[in-house]
Amino acid sequence: MADTPKPLVNRVAQSALITLDLEEYFPKEEDIAFIDLKDFLFKGLILREADFRETVKATDWSQYQNKYVAIYCSNDAIIPMWAYMVLSAELAPYANDVINSHAQRAADAFLLRRLDRMDKEQFAGKRIVIKGCGERKIPEAAFVEITRQLSNIASSVMYGEPCSTVPVFKKSID
Repeated sequence: MADTPKPLVNRVAQSALITLDLEEYFPKEEDIAFIDLKDFLFKGLILREADFRETVKATDWSQYQNKYVAIYCSNDAIIPMWAYMVLSAELAPYANDVINSHAQRAADAFLLRRLDRMDKEQFAGKRIVIKGCGERKIPEAAFVEITRQLSNIASSVMYGEPCSTVPVFKKSID
């Protein structure tokens, strides 16, 4: 009697697992803009209020439309807090988001903020796999943050790939 081979079944594809790829929440590199406060300073070192406000007034802020903007200062100038606030207020009508961050950390900061703002209700009662590998390094803080948020609403959270997961959290059934 010949054994007929059983068809291969992709059980991962048939499962109710939702794969969440944190890499997708990074803004695109071309959507991130940087403002170095040193460019608003007298000789790159001293903030003179009248000059600062004049430069701010003369700046076309619409160039930051739909951008993720990081404000920083690349030198050791003493910058009053209100200067960051003035720039943030000018950018608010145009930018998707504005943070205070050096270039090296900006993408990670925007990732965390986007995770915080995402609609988590879509994951209510679902089994979620947080993807572990990808093209880009995901900061540990992002994994901690998304797990914190999802553990309040998901039925389970796992780490890895759908074919090989590590259980992280499972809602207990009372």
